[in-house]
Amino acid sequence: MREIHYEVAGGIATLTIDRPDKRGAMTYAMLDAFSDGIRRASEDDDVRVLLVTGSGGSFCAGIDLADLAGWDPGQRGRTGDAATGQQPRGMLLHSCPKPVVAAVDGPAVGMGAEFATQADLRIASTRARFCWNFGQRGLVPDTGAGSWLLPRQVGLPAALRLLYTGDSLDASEALSLGYVIEVVSPDELTAAATGLAERIAAGSPFAARRTKQLVYDAAALDLDPHLEATRQAMAECFASEDHAEGVASFLERRPAVFTGR
Repeated sequence: MREIHYEVAGGIATLTIDRPDKRGAMTYAMLDAFSDGIRRASEDDDVRVLLVTGSGGSFCAGIDLADLAGWDPGQRGRTGDAATGQQPRGMLLHSCPKPVVAAVDGPAVGMGAEFATQADLRIASTRARFCWNFGQRGLVPDTGAGSWLLPRQVGLPAALRLLYTGDSLDASEALSLGYVIEVVSPDELTAAATGLAERIAAGSPFAARRTKQLVYDAAALDLDPHLEATRQAMAECFASEDHAEGVASFLERRPAVFTGR
């Protein structure tokens, strides 16, 4: 699909929403292609980091309401693909086992704010803004990210304010809340996000996958089960080629070359 681009270079899969004339608004067909890109990155052993971005000063302005109007109300909240309705969508960016970075320039509204929230890390341009306007459309956050992840990222009162009011969160407030980790000029956004992705990709994919799972699973676990999961993950890491390479590279005073095994 021409509005969704997927490419891999240097261990980084870049998934681009390219519909600047509509501010990145998603049709259902685009959403299926976007979901397919996430799955490709999840399943490709050559991909170490997924970078999600937009084009032309936009990220994603939510669902295309003109496209939405063409669907029966009973089908609008579907979680499957257009043909079968059987393939689960849910929080696919959050569920991706690889680290996910969102580079946000311009509006991330509705579903676009949900996509940004599902990412592990967010870098914003000075003109980025985030808006969960679902209440103003008689809806709840559509992927579940606003109601589950956002309170963990910015705190409960701040999240509820954003969800109840539909107020926009600008880049500077997003930084002060810790929702984004860096704010740069629009011209610097690609370099900043790519640089972060490259630093992550230089680490052990074997360890990164397990670290991500431990961090998110911890939200639903008591301490003792989490410590047991950590013990199991550590045992797997000790037996991995990546751990052997990490030790060898340190002793040999050279950069590590990880394989993810």
